[in-house]
Amino acid sequence: MTGDNLAGAWWDRIVAGFSQAPLPHVTGTELAVVILLAIAVSLPRVTWRYFGLLATVTHELGHAFTALMTGQRLGGIRLRLDHSGTTTTYSRGRLPAVWSTFWGYPVPAVVGAAMVWCGFNGWGPAAMSVGTLLLLASLVFIRNGMGLLITVAAVLAAALLVVFVPPEFNGHVMIVLGLALLVAAVRDLGKLANVHLRRRDRLSTSDAYLLFRATSVPAVVWILLFAAVVAGAWWFAWQPMAHVLAALLGHGVPPA
Repeated sequence: MTGDNLAGAWWDRIVAGFSQAPLPHVTGTELAVVILLAIAVSLPRVTWRYFGLLATVTHELGHAFTALMTGQRLGGIRLRLDHSGTTTTYSRGRLPAVWSTFWGYPVPAVVGAAMVWCGFNGWGPAAMSVGTLLLLASLVFIRNGMGLLITVAAVLAAALLVVFVPPEFNGHVMIVLGLALLVAAVRDLGKLANVHLRRRDRLSTSDAYLLFRATSVPAVVWILLFAAVVAGAWWFAWQPMAHVLAALLGHGVPPA
C-alpha cells in the first residue's frame, strides 16, 4: 500500500467512523479477559512506563480543552517521559483558571468511561475517529521536543488502529482502552495522594496543591472531588459491564 493509498484509507475510515456500527457481541469471558488486560497495561511498571504516557496526554488535554472552553488563552503543553506534564494557560479571572486546573486527574476516567460506553453501544469507530483527530490537533499546542515525540507516537498508534482494525472490532478495542484509562485514573490518584502524604517536596507538581493556593480550599477536599468524579466515571462504565458479567455468572439483572 503506497503512502497516498494509506492516507486515503485512513481518511475514509475516519469519515466512515461517524456512523453507528452494529453492537459488538461481548461475552462474559471476553470481558473478564479485557478487565485483566486493562489491569496488566496500567499497573505493572514495565507496561505503565509506556501506557502511562497516554494517561498523561489525556490529563493535559483535559486542562487544555477546559481552558479553551472557558475562553482562556492556551500557551502550550509540555510532556515528559517521567509521566509529568505542564499546560500553560492565561486567564483574566480566577474561576476559569480553577475550572481548567481541576480537569486534569478526572479526565482519563471520564474519557475512559465514554470509550467503554461507545464500545458497547456501536460508537467505537466514532470514538476512535474523534480521538485520532483530537490527538492530531493537539500537536499545534505541544511546546517541547519530548512532548512532540510522545504525541506523534500516540497519533501514529491511533492512525494504525483506524486503518487496520476492522470496524466490527473497534468496539472491543474501545472497551479495552477505556477500561485501561479508568484503571490508570485510579493509579494516578494514588500517586497524587502519595505526593501529599510522603513526597511533600513535590507539592508544586500537584493540581490539588495549586487549587489550594488559588482558592484556600484544602488540597484534601480537591483530591476527594477528583476521586468522586473518577468513581462516577467507574459507575457509568460499570452499567453495561454488569449485564455481561451477570450473564456469565448465570444471574439476570433488571433492565436499566
